[in-house]
Amino acid sequence: MDALELNGVCKSFGQVRAVDNLTAKIPAGSIYGFLGPNGAGKTTTLRMIMSIIRPDAGSISVFGNNLTEKAKSHIGYMPEERGLYRKMTVSGILAFFGALKGLSSSELGRVVPAWLKRIELSDRANKKVEDLSRGMHQKLQFAATVINEPDLLILDEPFSGLDPLNLDLLKDIILEMKGKGKTIIFSTHDMHGAETLCDYILLINKGKIILDGKLGDIRSQKASNAVIVEVEGETGFIKTLPMVTKVESQQNTLEITLGKGADPQELLKAIVGKVRVRKFEVKMPSLHEIFVTLVGASNA
Repeated sequence: MDALELNGVCKSFGQVRAVDNLTAKIPAGSIYGFLGPNGAGKTTTLRMIMSIIRPDAGSISVFGNNLTEKAKSHIGYMPEERGLYRKMTVSGILAFFGALKGLSSSELGRVVPAWLKRIELSDRANKKVEDLSRGMHQKLQFAATVINEPDLLILDEPFSGLDPLNLDLLKDIILEMKGKGKTIIFSTHDMHGAETLCDYILLINKGKIILDGKLGDIRSQKASNAVIVEVEGETGFIKTLPMVTKVESQQNTLEITLGKGADPQELLKAIVGKVRVRKFEVKMPSLHEIFVTLVGASNA
């Protein structure tokens, strides 16, 4: 069963079509990256999933059910605009949100200390939220979102402003949740973060889907005609090979661009025996490169 299904969802604000006939299925137990430039319609879509705003057309279902309050009880939502009561204590915030999500006093007595330890804020338990740094505040907001272990987690720009250590901490927690069978959807501008976490990505621009599918499949389909080669020996002859159009070098590593239709295996045959090959791989485009290429083309 899919955790979330969007079918023909549309939303306009005046003359602006923010989301245009968006259809997608998010498999249960997956990490799904929701990508796009500013103003692409990502946050609008996430808000429609949470019924903060209503679609003009189309339907949204969660685990096969209409988007009722009962269905939404299985969703944890962390909006881009962070909102915690600044005068409350750190432990008090988690207890408050946990109670709102239906946890009993005995459950709160167990999970609040556990989550404070997990997000490395145990020593700040009695501090007020207003005394936290931005990164600490963000980790606390995340813990408040997931304290009841929802089946579906929706995160709007969860990594914005985090330092590398806290970024890795949240990524580890997200992977742990996936390991428990949870489904995680997040929007982000962090292409590297999406590349290291996501099973699937959906790329939208101007409210329309540009790309949707498994990240591995997408990268394979978008593979370039370049090869990364690490060699020992004289490499000047490589640029004269008939299948080669360009060679860029950095120390012992070469990026070799092949002509259209050229087979990388033919290149490998041509250089083996003339140089010692330590590494040979077809260059796979990064998610950043795919993003820039496709969004640029859709804006043309």
